[in-house]
Amino acid sequence: MNERPIVILTALDLEYDAVRERLDGLRPHRHRQGTRFEVGHIPGTDRPVALGLTGKGNHASAVLTERAIHEFDPPAVLFTGVAGGLWPDIQLGTVVVATHVYAYHGGTSEDDGFKARPRAWEISHELDQLARHVRRAGSWPHPVKFGPIAAGEVVQDSAVSWHAEWIRQTYNDALAIEMESAGVAKAAHDNRSRPLAVVRGISDRADGTKVATDGWQPRAAASAAAFALALAREIDVPEPEPAARPAVNVARDHARVGVQAGQVNGDINLR
Repeated sequence: MNERPIVILTALDLEYDAVRERLDGLRPHRHRQGTRFEVGHIPGTDRPVALGLTGKGNHASAVLTERAIHEFDPPAVLFTGVAGGLWPDIQLGTVVVATHVYAYHGGTSEDDGFKARPRAWEISHELDQLARHVRRAGSWPHPVKFGPIAAGEVVQDSAVSWHAEWIRQTYNDALAIEMESAGVAKAAHDNRSRPLAVVRGISDRADGTKVATDGWQPRAAASAAAFALALAREIDVPEPEPAARPAVNVARDHARVGVQAGQVNGDINLR
């Protein structure tokens, strides 16, 4: 491709649809391994976007993020969708923009308990600053908050389980919890620290009430998609560097310019 689209990835179909319905001119793009992307543009602009679906889990999201980066060479990757809120003051529908992502399942199990060995990836400073500008400049129907997001391999839906208590104690600054952004962050980091932003809409409180708040999923996904696309609209895409011009030998003051091709054997006399 001649253009470098911003890559936007989601894990669930409803998250994908929330972004897709906000894009124009969509056309399919098939990766040689069979992955299907759609490439379109943000309405009212010529800003190209490549949209992809990772599926659930950090492993799947890492593979698909790596694939998207190599396919499109994007100036930035955005990951958007829904998440569970970890604290009572995080309202349903709130948009959480990650300041950094925790991969919270790392650790060692010892006789005196489980010892956390987390990994964390910070979001690029430039995209963090730009996202804060988008929040200030826009009028958003739900709050927009910035803070850490925890990503693991289980669906968290309890306020009293050992797992829930351990997350509150070990990752007490995390605002939201989900299952994919650690994989996305790892892949972006390993590709020369590709700029990444994670935007999540709070669809439940991860406290055992997920079924009761199920109607919030499409609303939270829509809020996150709207913010992600507003951010994508503002991302600066650098112009491609011009190709290097070939060196040219210029003869001056009766000098002669010669060109040698191949190998020369024996002595050379210059008269």
